[in-house]
Amino acid sequence: MGSLMPNQNVKQSGVDDMVLLSKISEDAIVENLKKRYMDDYIFTYIGPVLISVNPFKQMPYFTDREIELYQGAAQYENPPHIYALTDNMYRNMMIDGENQCISMLCSSCMMCTCIFGESGAGKTVAAKYIMGYISKVSGGGSKVQVWTMRLLHLIQMLKMIQNTFKFPGKYFEIQFSRGGEPDGGKISNFLLEKSRVVSQNENERNFHIYYQLIEGANAEQKEGLGIMTPDYYYYLNQSGTYKVDGTNDSKDFHETMVLLAFPAYLLGIDPNRLQDKLTSRKMDSKWGGKSESINVTLNQEQANYTRDALAKALYARLFDYLVESINKAIQKPHEEFSIGVLDIYGFEIFQRNGFEQFCINFVNEKLQQIFIELTLKAEQEEYVQEGIKWTPIEYFNNKIVCDLIENKLSPPGIMSVLDDVCATMHAKGEGADGTLLQKLQAAVGTHEHFNSWNSGFVIHHYAGKVSYDINGFCERNRDVLFPDLIELMQSSEFNFIRSLFPENLNTDKKGRPTTASSKIKKQANDLVNTLMKCTPHYIRCIKPNETKRPKDWEESRVKHQVEYLGLRENIRVRRAGFAYRRVFNKFLMRYAILTAETWPCWRGPEQQGVLHLLRSVNMDNDQYQMGRTKVFVKNPESLFLLEEMRERKFDTFARIIQKSWRRYIARKKYEQMREEASDILYNSKERRKNSINRNFVGDYLGLEQRPELRQFLAKRERVDFADSVNKFDRRFKSIKRDLILTPKGIYLIGREKVKKGPEKGQIKEVLKRKLEFGSIGGVSLSTRQDDFFILHEAQYDSLLESNFKTEFLSLLSKRYEEVTKRKLTISFADRLEFRVKKEGWGGGGTRVVVFQKGPGDLAQLKPGGKTLSITIGDGLPKSSTGLLLKYTFHSLSSAHENGGAKFSRAHQNPQADITYSSPQRQGRPNNAPLPKLGSQRGPRPPASNQYNQYNQYNQNNMDFLNVPDQGMSGKQRKRSISQRPPPAPKPHPRPQGPRCRALYQYVGQDTDEISFDVNEEFDLVKEDPSGWWTGRIRGKEGLFPGNYVEKI
Repeated sequence: MGSLMPNQNVKQSGVDDMVLLSKISEDAIVENLKKRYMDDYIFTYIGPVLISVNPFKQMPYFTDREIELYQGAAQYENPPHIYALTDNMYRNMMIDGENQCISMLCSSCMMCTCIFGESGAGKTVAAKYIMGYISKVSGGGSKVQVWTMRLLHLIQMLKMIQNTFKFPGKYFEIQFSRGGEPDGGKISNFLLEKSRVVSQNENERNFHIYYQLIEGANAEQKEGLGIMTPDYYYYLNQSGTYKVDGTNDSKDFHETMVLLAFPAYLLGIDPNRLQDKLTSRKMDSKWGGKSESINVTLNQEQANYTRDALAKALYARLFDYLVESINKAIQKPHEEFSIGVLDIYGFEIFQRNGFEQFCINFVNEKLQQIFIELTLKAEQEEYVQEGIKWTPIEYFNNKIVCDLIENKLSPPGIMSVLDDVCATMHAKGEGADGTLLQKLQAAVGTHEHFNSWNSGFVIHHYAGKVSYDINGFCERNRDVLFPDLIELMQSSEFNFIRSLFPENLNTDKKGRPTTASSKIKKQANDLVNTLMKCTPHYIRCIKPNETKRPKDWEESRVKHQVEYLGLRENIRVRRAGFAYRRVFNKFLMRYAILTAETWPCWRGPEQQGVLHLLRSVNMDNDQYQMGRTKVFVKNPESLFLLEEMRERKFDTFARIIQKSWRRYIARKKYEQMREEASDILYNSKERRKNSINRNFVGDYLGLEQRPELRQFLAKRERVDFADSVNKFDRRFKSIKRDLILTPKGIYLIGREKVKKGPEKGQIKEVLKRKLEFGSIGGVSLSTRQDDFFILHEAQYDSLLESNFKTEFLSLLSKRYEEVTKRKLTISFADRLEFRVKKEGWGGGGTRVVVFQKGPGDLAQLKPGGKTLSITIGDGLPKSSTGLLLKYTFHSLSSAHENGGAKFSRAHQNPQADITYSSPQRQGRPNNAPLPKLGSQRGPRPPASNQYNQYNQYNQNNMDFLNVPDQGMSGKQRKRSISQRPPPAPKPHPRPQGPRCRALYQYVGQDTDEISFDVNEEFDLVKEDPSGWWTGRIRGKEGLFPGNYVEKI
């Protein structure tokens, strides 16, 4: 992802907001989360709810750059991120707080983030990022950062005391000054799992602190405390599990000791009294208006229960003491602003679900209730505020489930029946659980969300049906600490122990003891009341695997969490109204590119601009509504339509930018190529006026469409140069050859008639020669303006003629130097010798080519014996360079796979690898050379003062000043007329003259070329030796290649 999450316009992994899923199901949600997780997108939205998947690695997008990006930005301006949710929460706190301060100075502003998920899902890390972001944006500097780290440290300390597998819930508040700086805090714990102190499930440990003490205490501490191995203690040996992979108890103990002052390790009470209170109980007896106290001896079960009750009470009160001490240190006396973070275990559905799952699921049921209420309330308030027509949203109101669990009367809920059964228990035993099941069947057996089975009962929660095993319910619910034990603890010689038991036994009212379920019910309702006063924000954390390895995705585990977190219901509720809403100006900014009227900016009321956009894409009227400040879109598919059209526009513009950039880079590339090519011939050879400024194309044969030629090349072999040339034999007879230059060598391909076999009589391509770079001895050319050159090779030489010799030599020099690590020898003389191939008994030897001055620009050949005389007129001076003249550059597509040689200037980006384009011919005649670039247009003004030397050289012939057209680059050459003169006015009708018929289809590639189909007839206005003729068809006059037609 880089230092920032991927941009929305670059790559999409699933959908950012699952409200926009086309199908709402657990499988669709899991698939979307998986797709994003595998691409390192760990955050996803469901409307305002943030889904976070634990990546189990450090992600790169939690830096100061992201803090700056998300600060003050709207939620949907950037990819989903916990910083977006935190910034929205913090800014709303400050804004709402200022408004309340105007009307009521004493009122406070509270925000809350509810973080749900199981252990290892990343809840605590999410809380850390929330506090880290606040410390950065609140302006408090290093002081604030130290304070927030201190609070996080204390929270982590509490977590270390409890088992890392079970830390059901904590709620902490960050308190702020009026200026928005954190300056206080408060921690509340709930759902404290005391029952684990005395009993554990299979393969489950007790709380970590006990094992840490056994492993980490030094010899003196062990002796003073009488510490033994864990299998010695009944509270630790029930499950038989003493070690946890990845946990270092000794190290954790020392870390805990740094955080905490070691508490009093002796109870400081009389041993005889302790034994007496654990084996007997004082009971009050009333008779005839009189009361007396008697000691009742306990049976074994009652004694075990009394022992366990004392152990749980000590653990719970010690934990409460630690939380209270922390709060005293950090809490402000007067609360102004606060942000609360609720870190709670999510819904639990296991194969065996007991009393702990029942309590946790009850709390989640309560939280789901307020989530639905607050979400719908906010949704409907927005509709009213915006003046949107809406119908009440249907949803499952889980109040009926909450009442089933917590009702006191009419009918009594499960917790009330459970408390009644526990009140009648005199000892711990299995019979109480059976009695509970019978009473539940009688009280709520007919409830639509309740079913019973032989070992327990089933509740239809919002997240699904959960079967609860009744065994152990009553024992774990009983949370009675008899007065005898409280009195015993108050007799301790240590003030610390006495302070944990502050009850006044003489004045406290006698009544039914408080049970675990009643405490949890009170805590849950208190928590709900706290959250109802806040503006809630939600984070759902998901643990993707048990291995804690990145990119490891366990489908069934994630689906289970998606179910119990109620994500499908979240999406459904959000989708019940309008799936998408956006303020007018933001909507215009995002989709303005769709129409010319709105791009780059809409001139008029924003609402009208939005309407114009929606109508321009033909969106149905029932798919959107216009509010006072926002537009509301009903279905995700309608939004996808807008997004798809927007992506197409961006794609089109991106291609335009790419083409412009390629054109610029290619122009620089070809300038360099022409300069290098010019340097090869500079002061050594006269130049042809038609080639001085010619563009280099590379592949003039269109090899991409010529498999009969590519068969001789390796697969994906790069082509630097390809052209049809004239090759001269020992008798100076000319024959056509296809010359191909690649990084592997030079190919000369000819054609022969098949003499036998099924293809007898057919003309087939034949590889006549392949030259390795190491075998090339050099190249010889004349000093005249001709197109001849000799390739010297170890066995024999080749005399060739090519219109594009300069381009070929430039590319050959590059490749030759790359392979051989030495310069290519190029010689210039008007008398050249070359060795011919030895054939039969005779032959071999050498031949001579003599170049002489003659009339005209076309070479005249006169063979005589072993000498070939070539006469040709004078060309441009040897000192001519193409850079002296202004030229028109036509864009070339870089998509051709053949490409060309790599060239780069020192100051250019070395990675700018521009390839040459190959033309795509439509029915081009085989072996027919492309016409040379002629000069068919009138003269242009000179581009430099050096024009005078050319004017003096040839006052009558101004054609050399014309910029040659890139006519042979075929279909892949795109139109580029920005630097060309305006087209000439339409010519007047002319008298009937010569006509011609098209042999092949030709599509004009520039504004001064004409197009025609096969067999189409048209006027021939002018023939030119260069091969580019002028014709007139359908009222338009322009250039075309002469070898595509026949005269009639």
